[in-house]
Amino acid sequence: MSSINFIAAVRQTISDTMSVMRIDKYLKVSRLTKRRETAKELCDDGDVFINGKTAKPMSEVSVGDELVLLLGKHKVTARVLTVREFARKDEAKEMYEILKDEIINRGGEDNGQS
Repeated sequence: MSSINFIAAVRQTISDTMSVMRIDKYLKVSRLTKRRETAKELCDDGDVFINGKTAKPMSEVSVGDELVLLLGKHKVTARVLTVREFARKDEAKEMYEILKDEIINRGGEDNGQS
């Protein structure tokens, strides 16, 4: 086995055994946000919810959790399908399922709870 294949196999093993991850890292790895810093800012602003509770950047996410992201005028609800340490672009789409993508009025109070 070449060293490149070995490294890929180790990464896959690590990814397969992960059960929880910080929400800021999950949002970046899954490509729901472009950068981890952006994910952190969303959490700090109270725009990320895990199972109905406001998430802090260090909040943990696991398979089956329901996420609500307030992104501009969009309220995106997604379910976590997998938690992986690394994901290529094509793999990232398999980490979550979009349940709803709604246009909302951010002028009023919206706590992510419909």
